Formats: sequence, structure tokens, C-alpha cells
Amino acid sequence: MSADTLAPAIPAVELEGITKRFPGVVANHDIRLSIQTGTVHAICGENGAGKSTLMKILYGMQKPDEGQIKVNGETVSFRSPSDAIDVGIGMVHQHFMLADNLTVLENIVLGAEPKKALVGLDTRAARKRIQELAENHGLRVDPDRLVEDLGVGDRQRVEILKVLYRGARVLILDEPTAVLVPQEVDELFENLRELKAEGLTVIFISHKLDEVLSIADAITVIRRGTTVASRARSEVKNARELAELMVGSELPTPETRESTVTDTVALRLDGLTVAEHQAGGGGRLLLDNVSFDIRKGEILGIAGVEGNGQSELIEAIMGMRPSTGTITLAGEDISAWSTLKRRESGIGYIPEDRHRQGLLLEASLWENRVLGHQTQKPAKNGIWINRRASKADTERIVKDYDVRTPGVETLALALSGGNQQKLIVGREMSGEPAFLIAAHPTRGVDVGAQAAIWDHLREARAAGLAVLLISADLDELIGLSDTLHVIYSGKLVARLDPSDVTPERLGGYMTGAITATEEM
Repeated sequence: MSADTLAPAIPAVELEGITKRFPGVVANHDIRLSIQTGTVHAICGENGAGKSTLMKILYGMQKPDEGQIKVNGETVSFRSPSDAIDVGIGMVHQHFMLADNLTVLENIVLGAEPKKALVGLDTRAARKRIQELAENHGLRVDPDRLVEDLGVGDRQRVEILKVLYRGARVLILDEPTAVLVPQEVDELFENLRELKAEGLTVIFISHKLDEVLSIADAITVIRRGTTVASRARSEVKNARELAELMVGSELPTPETRESTVTDTVALRLDGLTVAEHQAGGGGRLLLDNVSFDIRKGEILGIAGVEGNGQSELIEAIMGMRPSTGTITLAGEDISAWSTLKRRESGIGYIPEDRHRQGLLLEASLWENRVLGHQTQKPAKNGIWINRRASKADTERIVKDYDVRTPGVETLALALSGGNQQKLIVGREMSGEPAFLIAAHPTRGVDVGAQAAIWDHLREARAAGLAVLLISADLDELIGLSDTLHVIYSGKLVARLDPSDVTPERLGGYMTGAITATEEM
């Protein structure tokens, strides 16, 4: 046997002594990481632990102050993501980087367009390549649809195809299962195993520790900006052990306690229908005759695969999308009311995408506290904004909701995802709302922030708040909901008892594999 045979394999990626400082904070300190070729390597840590900064450094979005990066044994220095792409590193961001006004095909090829001599974009070659990638990896997309018409799940699939289209051999996936039902997670994991078998390397960033243990070959834990543990999957016993490495505490659970549901209806939908807008009319129904009541002290959960009418349901209730049918809030028909009037009447809204719909990232925390509530106390002062009262109330939210920030003048973009979300939850639960829409309230946050948000929802429910909960986290839906509906192709197809349903069975209803036998 030769000495070469005994030599250890060269890692696909090595990070040695990576340090990154920002004004007032050290985001990464002496990070050391070795990722073997053809493996799935999970990176775990709380929001604010430094994972995102580290991945931005590896993808060329930021330069480290100290340390070096090696790819396939060669030291590299990235000035931009294009440098990372050139050496085979691609990244699928948690908050997608897509142009809404372009088609799926145009987004995938943007910046890497196949050209025909003297003609321009070779759409036939691009379409063929995209269809091959989609079929090989089970990533179903329509190349001709506008991205603005896609749900979050489809957007993620477009992002993965975009990375594969550029020939990436190392894929960074940031919270890739946040929008998937269990069956889709299984499909994704099969795809990742196929990629791994083909020699590709996957860096898997996730807060879902059971999923990490299911798919990862190796796991690295980052806490407060530095690596605290790197272990083979076989060396980690269970999710509890991993959680303790991350945050020093046990995993939270979303279970609600005794029922707090009253007889008072807070929100009633009767025959709510939304049609797809087409010139000349005749569009398909995106929401089809949806009816339900939500009572004070009740959390009503909506389960469904992304793109089955959840977004249209939210937008119709908020007055952001034309609809037919009746919406009644506290006994009053609000169907013709503007979005502003609905907000002023006590509808709170935690949006599904905090960056696109919930925050102005380049505005301060106190300005974001005012957002959507500018016509109400404490923000309103005649025709002006009461800055002093707004700042004071933001300080209350920071304290009560444990938003970790240097101060209320800090820009929202400087906060970790979990702290951004806690600010939004605090804002939307302020002023004693009559009804709250919580769309994916813990998506992309760590176990600590997740537990805090669950606690706030439970406390608000106990105090009599009516909550519409829409989530892709089936454990969250089952654990928090008093009543559970399944939405499929814009229709409510099943009403289930959360105390008597498993995530697997719920996923079956969501995908249409199981048809409803329980009475609506």
C-alpha cells in the first residue's frame, strides 16, 4: 500500500481562524471548520451566533478581517460572490434573491445566459438545461411563470436550480426546509443524498435539529461567534444534546395547555372567494368559498403546501386583494373596508416574509415600531409622529420581548433574524389587537427565539386574543392550534383535531394523498 493511499482526503472547504468585526461587535472569532467532499455538513447555532456572517464570507459577500479560506486544498480570496461561483460554491439564501418581475427561466439564467451568435439569449438551450436539472433533482417549476406569482416553496426551488445551473459543487443551503411539509422534506433529503452520491458537498444551515440529525454526516455548532463543537453525526445522541450545545437549554415544545376558547366570535369568514385576475375576466379561483369562525381565546391553524391559497387568504382578510364573500370582525362587516381601517380596528399581522413585508431594514427600530400603526397611539400626535412616545414604546417592546439590540436607534438590518421577528411580534401584539394573523411566526429563528414567540402567542390566547396561525412547521401547527383546517387548491378540505393528528397524517391531507373523511 502506497503512502498516497494513506493520505487523508483533501477537504472541499476549510476555514481557518476566520474573524470578522463590525462596529461594536465581533461577529466571528477564530472560526475553524473542515468540510469533507461528498458530505452533508450541518451548521447549527442561535440567531446572532454568527452563521450568516460566516456563510457570507464563504460566498464572497463579505471579506474576513483575519483567517483564510481553502477550497479543495487551495487558498482562495473572494472579492465578490462571482469569485465563489467560479470555484464552484453556490448559496441558496433564506431570504430569496430573485427578481419578481422576471420569469423563472430568466431568474435562473440571469448573469449566466447562454448566448446564440448575433441573436442574444438562447432560450431553447436554457430551457433544456433547466428541465434536465429539474427532472434529475425533483425540483418542479414552470420556467415561464413570473416569480411574483410563485409561493415561497416554489421560489426556493428556483433558487436551488439557479445554483445548480451555475455548476456549483458546494451548495450552501440556508434553512432549506422552512417552507416544506414532511413529504417534501423527505424528497429534498433524497435529492441531497443523490447530490452527495455524485460527489457534491452540501453545507446545511438549520434550526430544525431532528432534520439535522436525519441528513447530516457531520455537525458544527457555533455559539457567540465561534465554533464550540464539530462532531460526526454518529457522535451526537439526540436533538436535546445538540440544543444544549447551541443554547445551553432543552428544546422548547409548542404545546398549549388547557383550552381558553370562548363562545365569542372575533372573526367570521363566509364564502370568501378570490379569483385570479385576468384581462376580460374568467380567471381560476385562488380561494374558493372559504368559511370559518375564530373565537376569542382560540388559535385556528391553517395547514397547506405553499401556494394553495394561504397568501390569498391573508391578503383578502387584510384588504390587500379583491375578494367576494363576507368578512366580519367583532360582529361588523368589514368586507368593504380599506387595509388601513382594518388595521385601526384591531387586526394585527405577523407577515410570512419579515424582510419583504414586515420591516424597513434601513430604518431604525423605533421607526419600524411605528410601521403600519402610524395613525394610532403612541405614534400619532395630531398629524405628526410622536417620536418620544414611539421610542419609549419601542423600549418597552425591546424589554418585554427580549429584543437584543444596542438601542432603539439601531437599524433593523443590524439585528439577527430572531430579534427582527421578536420586534415584529411585539409591535403586532401592542395596543390590544382584536385579531392576529400569524404567518410563519417562527420561520428561520433559533430555538430560543422560537420558544419566546410561542410563549407570547400562548399568553395572548389565554388573554382572549383570536389568532389565525399559518405555518409550514407542522409540529408548531399541531402544538399551538385549538382547531386545524387543511387548505388545498384554495379550498378547505379537512377539519382536524390537533390532539389526534400526526405530522405525517396532516402532510397526507396537505398533499392530497389522503382525502377528507372528517366532517367539516
